[in-house]
Amino acid sequence: MRNAVAGRILAVLDDDPTGSQSVRGVEVVTAFDEDAYVEAIDDDRAALFVLTNTRGLPEEEAVALTDRVAAQLLAVAARLGRELDLVSRSDSTLRGHVLPEIRALDAARRRAVGAGFDAVLLAPAFFEAGRTTVDDIHLVRVDGVDVPAGDTEYARDRTFGYRASNLKEFLAEKSDGAIDPADVISLSLDDIRRGGPDAIAARLTALHGGVFVVVNAEIDEDYDIVALGVARARAAGKALLARCGPSFVRALAGIDPGEPLRAADIWPAGRRPGHGLVVVGSHVSGTTRQLARLRERVAVRELELDVTRVLKGDAERDAHVAELADRAASALADGSVVIATSRELVPGQDRASSLTIARRVSDALTAVAAAVLPARPAWVVAKGGITSHETAVAGFGVRRAEVVGQLGRGIISLFRPVDSRPEALGMPYVVFAGNVGNPDSLADVVELLETHVP
Repeated sequence: MRNAVAGRILAVLDDDPTGSQSVRGVEVVTAFDEDAYVEAIDDDRAALFVLTNTRGLPEEEAVALTDRVAAQLLAVAARLGRELDLVSRSDSTLRGHVLPEIRALDAARRRAVGAGFDAVLLAPAFFEAGRTTVDDIHLVRVDGVDVPAGDTEYARDRTFGYRASNLKEFLAEKSDGAIDPADVISLSLDDIRRGGPDAIAARLTALHGGVFVVVNAEIDEDYDIVALGVARARAAGKALLARCGPSFVRALAGIDPGEPLRAADIWPAGRRPGHGLVVVGSHVSGTTRQLARLRERVAVRELELDVTRVLKGDAERDAHVAELADRAASALADGSVVIATSRELVPGQDRASSLTIARRVSDALTAVAAAVLPARPAWVVAKGGITSHETAVAGFGVRRAEVVGQLGRGIISLFRPVDSRPEALGMPYVVFAGNVGNPDSLADVVELLETHVP
């Protein structure tokens, strides 16, 4: 693997836990602790993921945490005497604290080594989920049709909404005009495919001053070529930061696309399938369709977290959480259980209040899952990025976990906790982004997890 052979550390700050969708054989760390990073770094591993979950935080908190983690990672690299390559992994539909987190990483590097990044690569494509970038336009496949990202439901997000689909214009929009689209460099498909790694390396080596670079890509091979160019530019001394979706992380780490996990991969000797818990917080339309199909195909007990009760007050919320947890724990004895938030989204009046509501609902859902864990579900599926992170970290006490692989080609990661609450150790934990998969994907995952290995 390229980074391991070169002796460099590829450290990925992931703003929700779904960024590992395209990698396997790496560790994810949720504890912001230098010793935990050292334990997760191994010469046989291509990358280290640090799950910051900053997409679920207000901007000021997100920036502070990004700065803190970057400073810790830079200190660890200095301690180990190794070069560090930072990656800011975020949403392939462009939601998140894009520029504030980039600035925080640049500031942390300036403090540590006296210089910022020469260039920032914006590479949001996620091929397995149908997200590509062509002619600088970011596209999202919806019902088989490639739609400009600015025309999708994701662009109407109340916290991270945007209008531009052209990534140069997107950067201008997010910077309130401070970034001029004319100053943004573009690596076109023609540049990549005709020029190859050497031409890309030459382009990148000539850059300085933190210039932004839009990376176009339609297939894995496009990013593989760019990643080789990045490696050569870094070897020549260039400091390059990537803000990207899952597919570019795989390319930078030098990990080949893997085959979907089978039941035998999920259930090694000594562990058997059984009834599990599905925790659903995502409100996007794709998740709602997947829930409907799960009801049709699989005999599950479904319980609803009533958002209106959660928002009424602490006493009402606590009573509702305790009631749901008792019902879910009892139901696990007879079958798998789904706990889902009520499907009607309750919006705030502005970005800040919307995020506050989302946080309160997420905390309540996490509290239910944490209270159910002693009932020993055989497996857990967490649907939604913030839901996946909070359930793992706050609910199950996961500090480190191995990414075993994916359920489906390049999507839906399966974690195996290696440092967590005792009940969760070794348990298959499925991180399922809200915005990926077809209508049958959730039902497919649940059926696979319940499959008995011969």
